[in-house]
Amino acid sequence: MGTPSPRVVLVLAAALAGLLAPRAAYGRPNFIVILADDVGWGDLGANWAETKETPHLDELAAEGTRFVDFHSAASTCSPSRASLLTGRLGARNGVTHNFAVTSVGGLPLNETTLAEVLREAGYSTGAIGKWHLGHHGRHHPSFRGFDYYFGIPYSHDMGCTDTPGYNLPPCPPCPRHGAAARVARKDCYTEVALPLFENLAIVQQPVNLSSLAARYAEEATRFIQRASDSGRPFFLYLALAHMHVPLGVPPPPPASGRGIYGASLSEMDALVGRIKQVADSHGKGNTLLWFAGDNGPWAQKCELAGRLGPFVGAWQQQRGGSSAKQTTWEGGHRVPALAYWPGRIPAKRTSRALLSTLDVFPTLVALAGAALPPNRRFDGVDMSPVLFGWSDVGHKVLLHPNSGAAGKDGEIETLRLAQYKAFYTTGGATACDGSIGPAEHHQPPLIFNLDRDIQEQEPLDVASREYQAVLPAVSRAYAQALEDIATDNVSVADYSKDPAVTPCCNAQHVACRCQAPGTHAAALDHGTERRAMRLCL
Repeated sequence: MGTPSPRVVLVLAAALAGLLAPRAAYGRPNFIVILADDVGWGDLGANWAETKETPHLDELAAEGTRFVDFHSAASTCSPSRASLLTGRLGARNGVTHNFAVTSVGGLPLNETTLAEVLREAGYSTGAIGKWHLGHHGRHHPSFRGFDYYFGIPYSHDMGCTDTPGYNLPPCPPCPRHGAAARVARKDCYTEVALPLFENLAIVQQPVNLSSLAARYAEEATRFIQRASDSGRPFFLYLALAHMHVPLGVPPPPPASGRGIYGASLSEMDALVGRIKQVADSHGKGNTLLWFAGDNGPWAQKCELAGRLGPFVGAWQQQRGGSSAKQTTWEGGHRVPALAYWPGRIPAKRTSRALLSTLDVFPTLVALAGAALPPNRRFDGVDMSPVLFGWSDVGHKVLLHPNSGAAGKDGEIETLRLAQYKAFYTTGGATACDGSIGPAEHHQPPLIFNLDRDIQEQEPLDVASREYQAVLPAVSRAYAQALEDIATDNVSVADYSKDPAVTPCCNAQHVACRCQAPGTHAAALDHGTERRAMRLCL
């Protein structure tokens, strides 16, 4: 092979410089990852014209890139969050279902989090919001790579409060006067109040839900300010309480049409808008802001659940049961996703690349100039070429695990191969009407062509040429995926329970209150509140 000409060398050098520009030319970027809880694909006006409550998110979409074929790694809370922070499916990282208030364990300690990698690379790291990856001992976020933590250890309906948010069924407030006042209520937590942590200390118990969004915005602003003052790049993981079930927001005017859910959606939108404004004020163009959902809407909450958009899982709906959260239908895991980075990520762009929250880990690690942890395999890919508009090609194969519906938790039950989606198990999730789809195992699998049937209404006829042509490729991809997982360095999570590990500010007070009934933490200024509550530990 001959020596390349000087002109060829210059062209290659220029191309390489362009590829490296997003990191090298501008220094290491800041990262903000905002994860919404149980938000529907159709809950963004940019995705679904009927939605009017998201002007700030729609602006984010207009000024950045909107991903329309983007998926959560699982369709329930703990597994989805574990996969985002490790780049690995629950079948590898061990988190296959949700942790409880009394859980001893959490995300296995031998799993390396994104925060740990970025902190090692010199980043200031902060987590604000819902954790749900273990709160006992070294599973707490303060031991998982985060320099600062402010938030709740699990979902905001997993503990009582004095002013309960909206829920179906409605839950009573925390008891105030001993055991005689305690009322058992199905699906409600009535014994222990929901705690709010700052680092390792409980600073409020029960949490004041009506001010929680404002507190998150305040603490996020402080973290960004501190990190900017330090001169170090930062990583902020902001895991919102919205839209799991609405917080205690005031009812909207009748003209809005979506009642309490719409008001809560507007509150979330305003919070995201404020974070974007703060990030821009500290150097517009230095920060990559990523917004996505952790899974689809919680259908059994009826009018308190989000919009699926076109992803209704019609085949399942015809048989009863949910086709949203917990399931592997599109409504369970196809989530809204936006990326904003002025001057780096193209504005007014829509990407149809097949992507996942699994990709956040390897992408941010690459942009930070860090290295992936060794001795394990990753399900996510570096999606930088898609982010910067150089490509619109994502995963060829994407795996969807069971997340609390029919089958074994964490098992790979559905596979996406290009436009084809194959189901090996269906059913098992509860719909708004209380129906539960019958558990069905499919061998050969149900296969849908999503290019023609985005509603997943009619699977391909097994006798058709199309089915017979795609089945061998699906079967090979499925077998290879299972083999890859089986031969990987796989972790096992501890799901044992012990009431003694329940977060409790003061066991002397009913519901573990930080102060006696009749005093209100919300009335205290932040400094007084923190001093008072730390004494409760």
